[in-house]
Amino acid sequence: MNYRIVHTPIVIQDAIDLVTSRNAGAITTFIGTVREITGNKKTVWLSYEAYEPMAIKKLEEIGLEIKEKWQEAKVAIFHRVGELEITDIAVVIAVSTPHRNDAYEANRYAIERIKEIVPIWKKEHWEDGEEWIGDQKQTKAYPSGKPEGVDVNE
Repeated sequence: MNYRIVHTPIVIQDAIDLVTSRNAGAITTFIGTVREITGNKKTVWLSYEAYEPMAIKKLEEIGLEIKEKWQEAKVAIFHRVGELEITDIAVVIAVSTPHRNDAYEANRYAIERIKEIVPIWKKEHWEDGEEWIGDQKQTKAYPSGKPEGVDVNE
C-alpha cells in the first residue's frame, strides 16, 4: 500500500522501494521531522491525530493528482500519528519520475496538498503549554480546526 497512516516509526526505505522503477531516472524523498524550536517556543514533543479512513483516501487523491500532472510518476506517502519526540520522522514522501525536475516538483506538490486537504491534526507540547496548530488542523472537513470532543480515531 503506497499511502499509509502509521502508528510506529516510519521506515524510509519502504517508501523508496514502492516507487523504485526501471524507468525512473530520479527518486526524491521528503522527510518531515519534529523540530525543537518554532519561532520563540521550544517544543518538547508533538502529537498527531488523524481521521484515518479519510486521511488515507486524501493521500490517495494526492497521488492521483500527481499522476495527472506527471504521468510517469510513482508516489508513496506515509504519515505517522501518535506521540513523536524531537527529530522523529512525521512524514515521508517518495516520488519517482523519469527526470529529476518532475520528481522535485511532484514531491513539493505532495507536501503542500497534504497540509491543505488531509485530516491530520498536530498538537505542539511546549515547556509552558500546548496548542493545536498548523495548516493540517484546518481541513475542508473541519475548516475551523479540529473540534473539541471529536474522536478522530472512530
